[in-house]
Amino acid sequence: MPRLPLKPDQHFSLDATLGCGQVFRWEKEGSWWRGIVGSESIKVRQTSRFLHFSGCSEQTLTDYFQLDLDLETVLSSVRKDPLVEESINRCEGLRIIRQPAWECLASYICATYANIPGIKRKISLLAEIYGQPFVSGQEIYYSFPSADALAVSGLGSGGYACSLGYRSPYLYETARQIAADKGWDDRTRNLPFDEARQNLLRLKGVGPKVADCVLLFAFGRYEAFPVDVWITRIMQKCYGRSDLTSYEKIARMGREYFGPYAGYAQEYLFCNREAIVRRSRNRKEGE
Repeated sequence: MPRLPLKPDQHFSLDATLGCGQVFRWEKEGSWWRGIVGSESIKVRQTSRFLHFSGCSEQTLTDYFQLDLDLETVLSSVRKDPLVEESINRCEGLRIIRQPAWECLASYICATYANIPGIKRKISLLAEIYGQPFVSGQEIYYSFPSADALAVSGLGSGGYACSLGYRSPYLYETARQIAADKGWDDRTRNLPFDEARQNLLRLKGVGPKVADCVLLFAFGRYEAFPVDVWITRIMQKCYGRSDLTSYEKIARMGREYFGPYAGYAQEYLFCNREAIVRRSRNRKEGE
């Protein structure tokens, strides 16, 4: 089995990266992670300074996990306070994955108001019904359905079979828009941040959090600062900003405070969220 050696400056943790909720088509099987990227079924595990893998090329791993990014320089720019420093130390080696734009967009539309096991189930069913089957080893897998496939399908009863619920018409309408707008991903990638965000917000089922996740995880706009209930608690309670009462205020504060790599600060804070909130709660109870 091939293995990819990690250079001394390629700080990377496979478990932290795949276990932090960025992507939804990976599962841990013993010491191995198995995931579907495009039409490839990939197995990968980490031992010390090596990634052992099958099902893809070395270049695919490098691109997907952004191993060519100078992570230490990125993290140095967001080490603004002890809380981020602690989070970086606890979640050492976490990297933001470079996701295919359409899959990322559709996945996060499916992810609204759902927990991670539920999101994985929806996406798995969506792929089985509308994706293309392919064989790897002796197993059959399914690629993520294209926008064209979903636009033609209409989703209809299939959308409910995928447990999409109210998200079904949103995903269908967005698929129709994307299918009719070839090159939308390249155009979005090249727009200034605010314009790219506004373009995403015009799509059905895309609110501020979905837009920021897509900008961060698909388009490499590292200044994006997605906000959920955990990040809201952390920013309000740990940064003494009880005045941050809306999504836009928190996201703007995150971008302004952490700078051009704010999304990396967000990911490390999110990775360390339970310890941060638990300590904050214990401190409050002890007062």
